[in-house]
Amino acid sequence: MKPLFLPYDKYTECRLCPHFCKIAPGRNGICGVRKNSGDRIELVTYGVISGFSLDPVEKKPLYHFFPGYNILSIGSYGCNMRCDFCQNWQISQKNAGSLDIKTDPDKIVAEAENTRRNIGLAFTYNEPIVWFEFMRDVAVKIKGKGLFTAMVSNGFVNRDPLDEIIGFIDAFNIDLKAFNEEFYKRLTGAELGPVKESLKQISKAGRHLEITTLVIPGRNDSEQEMEAEAKWIAQETGIETPLHLSRYFPMYKRDDPATPQETLTRLYNIASKYLKHVYMGNTLSENGQDTACSKCGTIVTRRSGYNTRVINLDNEGRCAKCSNQIYRYFNLSSHAER
Repeated sequence: MKPLFLPYDKYTECRLCPHFCKIAPGRNGICGVRKNSGDRIELVTYGVISGFSLDPVEKKPLYHFFPGYNILSIGSYGCNMRCDFCQNWQISQKNAGSLDIKTDPDKIVAEAENTRRNIGLAFTYNEPIVWFEFMRDVAVKIKGKGLFTAMVSNGFVNRDPLDEIIGFIDAFNIDLKAFNEEFYKRLTGAELGPVKESLKQISKAGRHLEITTLVIPGRNDSEQEMEAEAKWIAQETGIETPLHLSRYFPMYKRDDPATPQETLTRLYNIASKYLKHVYMGNTLSENGQDTACSKCGTIVTRRSGYNTRVINLDNEGRCAKCSNQIYRYFNLSSHAER
């Protein structure tokens, strides 16, 4: 992989994400956690933990990656976007403080190994991309123990670092925040194009991929935009790619009213014309939660909140009625050589 930074006379250029921050000595990049220490870019949050929890894998959300299991989840601080609607702004828009918990990769690996019904480790809560070095060191050790890794990310990362990330992350949930460039520029401080390229790169590499779009009224909820998004996903990553449409609630700097359930349902129906697995999240509605076989329509997973009941499947994640492969990652015992 090419270096993550390039020194110049008066600054160092960070090459981790498409911002290409040119950082003066002693200053941080846009993410707030990558600092020019004089001759290199230093990750100031190496080992710094903001969140540490055992979650249902469905909470990431990952519905087609070991459904019904748990995954140990960790996060830190910082983000390379500036979303004014951020749901985790207390940590994503904050730098690490002196009282934050610090740990090392071996402790995290030991915790993951000794946790019941745990498939591995997820990097989440803040933006994992900016935590690159620590994420890499932990993930390599986790995979060395036969466990799995996941990452919940905005996907705003350059091709070369993503190539390396793909080598140590098994499953991705990428926030496709909208399908219009104006939204990205105005509301996130980033660009749509690099995120689309990341989605294609992950899919082409054969890694497990799910996509989430937070639906904000009047910002990214038009029928035309959702149709364009669903068509693009179907064409570029495949019709079996799970798409999660999540309900927005006022948060951080944005006070637009919450997404009406009827809006979410309307967009769900549009996306379902092009994609086999569309879900609705962050809602009390019981619709849009279950998984059906994409071939014969048999319900194979029932969900209520984070309670998951797997039915009508064999031990390899195939539909019991038509033998269609629903889940590639399903039964831990079938991954003995992982």
